[in-house]
Amino acid sequence: MLRAGGLVAFPTETVYGLGGNALDDAAVRRILAAKERASDDPLIVHMGAAAELPRVAREIPPLALVLARAFWPGPLTLVVRKRPEVPASATAGFDTVAVRVPAHPVALGLIRAAGVPIAAPSANRFTRTSATTAQHVLEDLGGRIDMVLDGGPTAFGVESSVVDVTGDVVRLLRPGALTLEALEAVVGPVAIGPGKERPASPGMMARHYAPRARLVYVRSGDLAKLRERAAAAAQEGRAVAVIGTGCGRTGASWRGRGARRGAERGGRP
Repeated sequence: MLRAGGLVAFPTETVYGLGGNALDDAAVRRILAAKERASDDPLIVHMGAAAELPRVAREIPPLALVLARAFWPGPLTLVVRKRPEVPASATAGFDTVAVRVPAHPVALGLIRAAGVPIAAPSANRFTRTSATTAQHVLEDLGGRIDMVLDGGPTAFGVESSVVDVTGDVVRLLRPGALTLEALEAVVGPVAIGPGKERPASPGMMARHYAPRARLVYVRSGDLAKLRERAAAAAQEGRAVAVIGTGCGRTGASWRGRGARRGAERGGRP
């Protein structure tokens, strides 16, 4: 199916990806259309092994090999100079390509069986939260793609970390499942952000990974306001999630039936 230009969603250790032949311009454009994704947002090319990197990379800096040996297969994406065989549709017109080797047996089996590099952004509509189960994929992309491989829930639930190795310093363009501390333990100090140039990385748009939910900020320590807002949402039948650090015990009296129903449905917040 992939060799014929079709689209297959599949699990990785981070999130589900929507895959198409990375060397087939028409297939890549089908990915963008299915996701309703902007053409100026580059995709990540998934390979079956680090040894396949020269298939899509024109230049492989020494630090890229150091990082690949340390973290591949795994949740690390490297930005390198691309070969001309990689279509501009997969790289948003940049002279670079984002590449990784996923650490999931289904993903690796699919890539190796297909025999082609697979361009695979997260398997969800553009700007929405990433799919972490096959059901999430169907909710967003049902009827738009050819197949979903159900490998169960993903391990991380957050995207890979994207690192640019094309310049004089290693740059973390997109934080993700691989921590900055882990990177710096291997290559030393890592710069944060894209520098002066426009970022050649996925996940850097002004609006991205946006949940279909209302987000409310509560001043630190104002637990009464937190309980009030959470209780009101639960009374309306909506699931409630609270994220806080260092603000003490909030109590669980506000967690009503709405929160439980949301959890039972398995819906994303």
